[in-house]
Order: sequence, then C-alpha cells, then structure tokens
Amino acid sequence: MVVVVDYGMGNLKSVLNAFSRLHASITISSDPDVVRNSPVIVLPGVGAFGACMENLGKRGLADAIKGHIRDGKRYLGICLGMQILFESSEEAPGIPGLHIIRGTVPRFTGSMKIPHMGWNSINIMKGSPMFRGIGSGDFFYFVHSFYCAPSDPEVVATTTEYGDPFVSSIETGKVFACQFHPEKSQTVGLKLLQNFLDIAERS
Repeated sequence: MVVVVDYGMGNLKSVLNAFSRLHASITISSDPDVVRNSPVIVLPGVGAFGACMENLGKRGLADAIKGHIRDGKRYLGICLGMQILFESSEEAPGIPGLHIIRGTVPRFTGSMKIPHMGWNSINIMKGSPMFRGIGSGDFFYFVHSFYCAPSDPEVVATTTEYGDPFVSSIETGKVFACQFHPEKSQTVGLKLLQNFLDIAERS
C-alpha cells in the first residue's frame, strides 16, 4: 500500500490518476500515524515552501515524515516534496525544512525566464533502478522557480540545464525525490512511477 500524504496542498488528483493508470494500491491520508507507519509514502507538492512546512507542522506530519524516513522506509517526493527535504529555502527565510538532506533551496537567477516551466531533459548522474528504461536526454515536465542545492554531490541522481545545470532529482537510501512532475510527464513519467512501485514491492 502506497500512502499519498495529504497536507492541504499539492496536486493530489493528478498524482492519484497517474498511479491509478498503473493499477497501484493507493490511499490518501493526513493521519500522522498512518504516514509514519506506512512502508511507502509519496509527498506531492505545488505551492510555497513556507506554507507547506506550516501545514505539515500543524497536522503533525513533519515529524511523521521524518520518522518514516529515519526508520528506513521508502519515500517519493515530487517538486515541493523534494524541496522540503532540505534545511532551508530562499522562498521562506527563517522557516526550516525537514533537514533530511543537507543543503538549501535557492531561487533561479540570471536571464532565464522564471518560473522554469515546460519540458526539459535530464542528465542521469548515477545508476539507479529508478531510471530503468529511462535515459539521459529524456524529457520531463517542470514548473518551479526554486531549485535544490545539496551539500553532498553523492545524493545527486540527475541534473537538468536551465541556463546552468541544476539538480533535478536526488536519491539516498530509500529516498528518491524529483523536481520534475512524473505524473505530468506522460509515458516517461509513468515509467519512473512504475519503477518506483517495482522497487517498493521488492523492499
């Protein structure tokens, strides 16, 4: 059973639709005990870092998610669900993230249009079963103005070019998180979600 975390924000419908197309056993929950004890959780996200952390804190979900990850259970974070794993974000100065991954979430600078919106390709930086059947150069759908800057390069799974390269997904232990939206990325996005389900079923 995969639990999609409901914290009052995020694109739950499109994520649920994508998993339904893969015939996955999915439930939605805002119950901290369910989230903490589930073997697999998905945290989708569209919105602001500060509001997300506030909602997670009020509902007791921040501690539940941290406990889930620290217990060695599987986590998939999408967009904002990736950013909140970090220590802080320039979008919400003074509001801490979950501190799962060391690093920050800066805003894009330079002459590129913000937000970074639309299709862009990935460059796979390390081998992972998450990318079985997916290659460097494949395109995913992005919508974001901030990007993740991990302190440890070992967690970087993919990068993407937007003016300069930025980290578009990370993987460490049983945590995988991506800045792009697999649920909106058509065939290649469904392939990534299917890989996630296959990995989760085996571990």
